[in-house]
Amino acid sequence: MDATELLRHDHRVVEQLFRDYRAAASDAQRRAVVEIIVRELSKHAALEEVLFYPFAARVLDGGRVDEHLAGHAPIKELLLQLDRCRVGDPAQDELMARLASAVARHVRDDENELMPQLCARADEQALSELGREIDQGKQAAPTRPHPHAPDKPPALALAAPVAAIYDRLRDRMQGRPRT
Repeated sequence: MDATELLRHDHRVVEQLFRDYRAAASDAQRRAVVEIIVRELSKHAALEEVLFYPFAARVLDGGRVDEHLAGHAPIKELLLQLDRCRVGDPAQDELMARLASAVARHVRDDENELMPQLCARADEQALSELGREIDQGKQAAPTRPHPHAPDKPPALALAAPVAAIYDRLRDRMQGRPRT
């Protein structure tokens, strides 16, 4: 898959997770879905920031890539709040609704604006290579939100691996599922 196809697939997975959350029969099931959403969106955002947006900025000569990147900040803040919730937390439903709305906006902007521009100007081979890098990067990407960490290179290149190691240690200690 090329990078845009891979990221679109990630978007569909997260949309399904929001449906799973709404269909969950218990607080424990909803919490389990929240933990998966936090992990998947944290990885997705980190890989977009480290690999996809810098690539897009190069191909599009800057374009409006910073605007797309800025859309990550409120999502990461909501993920952080959700990550702090516990089973049965009354704030969780409202936070999930706000997250679903923010993610829908992000997906719409990326898929309707940025990705078509990128596909029109980028080399297919370069998009395929980027897709492989993103896919491989999922194994080492941060699994928790870090809204106050750098979101642009070069500082991001240093912060992301450290955050990923810390996140995976916390995941193990807390018994969270790994992927």
